[in-house]
Amino acid sequence: MTHQFHPSSLREYDIRGVVGKTLGVEDARAIGRTFGTIVRRAGGKTIAVGRDGRLSSPELEAGLVEGLTASGINVVKIGLGPTPMLYYAEYVANVDGGIEITGSHNPAEYNGFKMVHNHLPFYGADIQNLGAMAAQGDWETGAGAVSDLSIMDDYVTRIAQGIGSVTTRYKIGWDAGNGAAGPIIERLTKLIPGEHHLLFTTVDGRFPNHHPDPTDEANLSHLKALVAEKQLHFGLAFDGDGDRIGAVDGEGRVIWGDQILAVLAESVLKQVPGATIIADVKASQALYDRLAELGGKPLMWKTGHSLIKTKMRETGAPLAGEMSGHIFFAHEFYGFDDAQYAALRLIRAIDEQGGSLTALKDAMPHMINTPEMRFQVDETRKFAVVDEVLARLEAEGADVNRTDGARVNTADGWWLLRASNTQDVLVARAEAKDEAGLERLMAQIDGQLALSGLKRGPQAGH
Repeated sequence: MTHQFHPSSLREYDIRGVVGKTLGVEDARAIGRTFGTIVRRAGGKTIAVGRDGRLSSPELEAGLVEGLTASGINVVKIGLGPTPMLYYAEYVANVDGGIEITGSHNPAEYNGFKMVHNHLPFYGADIQNLGAMAAQGDWETGAGAVSDLSIMDDYVTRIAQGIGSVTTRYKIGWDAGNGAAGPIIERLTKLIPGEHHLLFTTVDGRFPNHHPDPTDEANLSHLKALVAEKQLHFGLAFDGDGDRIGAVDGEGRVIWGDQILAVLAESVLKQVPGATIIADVKASQALYDRLAELGGKPLMWKTGHSLIKTKMRETGAPLAGEMSGHIFFAHEFYGFDDAQYAALRLIRAIDEQGGSLTALKDAMPHMINTPEMRFQVDETRKFAVVDEVLARLEAEGADVNRTDGARVNTADGWWLLRASNTQDVLVARAEAKDEAGLERLMAQIDGQLALSGLKRGPQAGH
């Protein structure tokens, strides 16, 4: 017996696809069989399994568990919950790895699998190796046992510690977007001080109210309306599997991922002076300048939650974050991305820095930037185009950072062009101090694309 995965489903950070088209129960079974084999050969015997609220998650879970037990692995099922709850279980339960069945912030018809092994992200070459092993049917056999573990209350108690000694009764809006974070938010808000107004905490894999991606401002309209109507101090939003956070201030202005990180970093750097704080290549220059001003060591790194977690371990960074709203705390926590925990640390940081997120937003430098622009390009060309752009820029003597694609600094600001690790798209972003500067930066991006025979085409979705 062997198994071939759809080539598009083996991504850089996880396995993901459209259920019934590029991903199904047979894939789930093969993932279980192969991941179970890998863990067994490394000396492990038990794996925790969790799932998000998508309609296809229960059937994929059944297939996954079947595959894991057939490889001789014991399975501990933790049930419905956000991805960070699975990460937490993998840390505190007596297990050797974990798998969350989740489509993250993708549309409802998608689903996928995020894996961890011995507290380390399982990604990149690990996932390609899993595909190759399945294609050869290189599997252990056995008969593992299945048990259930109720961990949600323990998890909520643990993350509630993130609030610290805050006693101020802030008025806060919480939008769970009908994702897996909903039941956690309901429990958490009963444990912490404040007046809490909750939206869409009922888990519903059809996402009837809005798409569960807080980085798209359109998805924050309900939260903004709630903040305005109830005159709340600020609002917090979560993605489909609770590992990415969004926020709006008391005036309904979005606090972007890099701005959330700047607020959190100020509090962490008071506790750990001079620490390395990591952000991805899409983050504003204003963030890197602010981190240096606070006495931290800013480190620009590649986009991708697995890559950031690995870099945190290497550098001992207490905090990291991405524009996409993944926030990673190793300070007083485990180093993984947990939006629920980050929300409590944000409340605590706001409290420590004067109590007003609106005032903190007012004090941030005003930069003009584009959203993340994503446009389709053939899979075989995407990395080559970036290499061509880099070669031309270096020949011109441009100021280029090659950490992840091309990030180019000019007198106007900066622009970025990188190939997505998860889709057949190029990602571009630009930031300047004024509109005229932004237009000049966009003209540079378009000029480089034209030299590689491309045009910044229609936006590609997630």
